[in-house]
Amino acid sequence: MTDTNNGPEGADEGQEAEAESSQPVFNLPQSLVITLALLVAIYVVQEYLLDDETRLRFILRFAFIPFRDPQVFGEQGPEWLWAPVTYSFLHGSVEHILFNGLWLMAFGAPVVRRIGTLRYVLFWAFSAAAAAGLHALLAPGDITPLIGASGVVSALMGAACRFAFPGERGYDRTYGHLYPRQSIKGSFRNRTVVIFTAMWFAGNLLIAFGVTLFGADMGPIAWDAHIGGFLFGFLLFGLFDPLPPSRTAITQP
Repeated sequence: MTDTNNGPEGADEGQEAEAESSQPVFNLPQSLVITLALLVAIYVVQEYLLDDETRLRFILRFAFIPFRDPQVFGEQGPEWLWAPVTYSFLHGSVEHILFNGLWLMAFGAPVVRRIGTLRYVLFWAFSAAAAAGLHALLAPGDITPLIGASGVVSALMGAACRFAFPGERGYDRTYGHLYPRQSIKGSFRNRTVVIFTAMWFAGNLLIAFGVTLFGADMGPIAWDAHIGGFLFGFLLFGLFDPLPPSRTAITQP
């Protein structure tokens, strides 16, 4: 997977200049920088400013726990209102937040540049809920709190597959937001998207069968939440994309 610096043929120079002017830190959109700062700030408060008992209550309050069964909805606390989203802002270790932060920068940048801040906020909330939903569906009695932004990051990866892999150019993090959106069927005529998607699913299936890919320090990995997020981003990105779809697929020779 390559990160190119060449824009698409015929891209408007004004659009490129505007895109670059909105990338204040490490070539990132401002809203993405704010997201990263928020994730770090929450982690610092959680791990260094709260005592053990308060930290536990904080995590139980804002993490997503599948065991909060909807069948006993009347016995639930108000956590069901926010937990399917707020869990995505919590992390369990420095390695966890660093890993998610790096992938968030890589795949969040073109998506945010393309859809803007408001749609990005909505995309984050709905993709987090979708990731948590599939996790709860496959592990309904699990009492382990689900935390981390990896479900949202997976959704951003899925969304990027619809427009940021312009044929022979590979993955274009810098100018990928300028390319037309491909249909779901058209995306799979792009060899790079097929290879990337196949490797991504293979990695998560290995995790599902107990193969450790990223080190033990990150703790248990919710592979099903990753898949839920990716499917949401790939299949439903068109609902958030303000640009019209392409009439022809971008393919590789």
